[in-house]
Amino acid sequence: MIGGTMTFEGDLKTVRQFAKTELGGGNTQWDQLEDKPAQVYEKFADAGLANWWLPERFGGRGLCLEDSVEIVNEIAYGDAGIAFTLFISVLGTSVVQLYGSDDLKDRYLKPMAADGSFCATMGSERRAGSELAKIETVARREGDDLVISGPKYFSTNADFADFLIVVARAHDDPDGHLAILVPRGTPGVEIVKRWDVNGVRASHTFEVNLDSCRVPAANQLAGNGLRVLEIGLNASRILIAASAIGIARRIRDHCMDYAKSKQFRDTTLLDSPVFASRLGQMEMQIDVMKSHCLKAARDYDAIMRRDDAATVFARQGTLKSAVTAKMFCGQTGWDIASVGSEMFGGLGYTSELPIGKLLRDMRYVSIIEGGDDVLRELVFGRYVIPKPRRT
Repeated sequence: MIGGTMTFEGDLKTVRQFAKTELGGGNTQWDQLEDKPAQVYEKFADAGLANWWLPERFGGRGLCLEDSVEIVNEIAYGDAGIAFTLFISVLGTSVVQLYGSDDLKDRYLKPMAADGSFCATMGSERRAGSELAKIETVARREGDDLVISGPKYFSTNADFADFLIVVARAHDDPDGHLAILVPRGTPGVEIVKRWDVNGVRASHTFEVNLDSCRVPAANQLAGNGLRVLEIGLNASRILIAASAIGIARRIRDHCMDYAKSKQFRDTTLLDSPVFASRLGQMEMQIDVMKSHCLKAARDYDAIMRRDDAATVFARQGTLKSAVTAKMFCGQTGWDIASVGSEMFGGLGYTSELPIGKLLRDMRYVSIIEGGDDVLRELVFGRYVIPKPRRT
């Protein structure tokens, strides 16, 4: 168990050991559509690092997002799906921390810190993928309660979460949106199915239906629900980008291991100048990916340290560096994965080696929480057109 006085370097050493011993470094065992590997998450919790970002006042480790980039990088080196499951709760917990009442924080964040459990967020719907203003889930006020009904398409960890953050349209105001904390055991929460995703298959993403789910009106988070979701996506997008670093490092190392034994002309592939230039390019790309993720995390941390963090985020919404980190790491990581698969020749297009899994794992970075085209438009509208906001 890691004690409260352990340094971050000690934490990182523990994470690396966890990835090595429990995840096996990119093996295909985590590429199956199986039940949640509960024993893996229990061992991570036993190491004292589950939900490592939760503040100390709630019983958490209180590690910042800059530290989290390093942690996710190491876990994703072992398996990106496991990493995604372990960090994606940051989306829900961060908005509860910023916009939930003191009662909600105590009742829902403290148990997560103590138990190493999970939460989930529900925004996406079939007809409202990247256009969340068109969501059909509705919340209506009945006395002191909110009653929520509607479909939600993609929600990771929803089946085994402690609570759900549901974004819904206000029944009495079609242009108004709410973010509401819904305990997982609330009657009317129905898991429709688990999605059979192409990559990060160790994670569990569900389609969920909400049928007259009744919760206290006090479970509503402060502010417009779409804005609250936008703010929560800052942290998770940065960590999704960080997972691309771990996947890219694993691809690089697989290429190196293969090159040492692959016969090429009168020597091995390791002595080929073409191979050397490709791997040198990979190393440069990985270094820049990490630098940008750390910069985005520092931007986020600088706001979170402020006493008025909730107000500053409400005014700013999406952080430019969070979006560009996700875009850059997704696109650059895909370039690395593509080059890496070519290194193995025909074997790179089979399931015989881990490279095929890593290629599919990398693809999720540019798709989830806003595809690249959606984010390009966002960057153009927020940061290219308005001259006073150009940097």
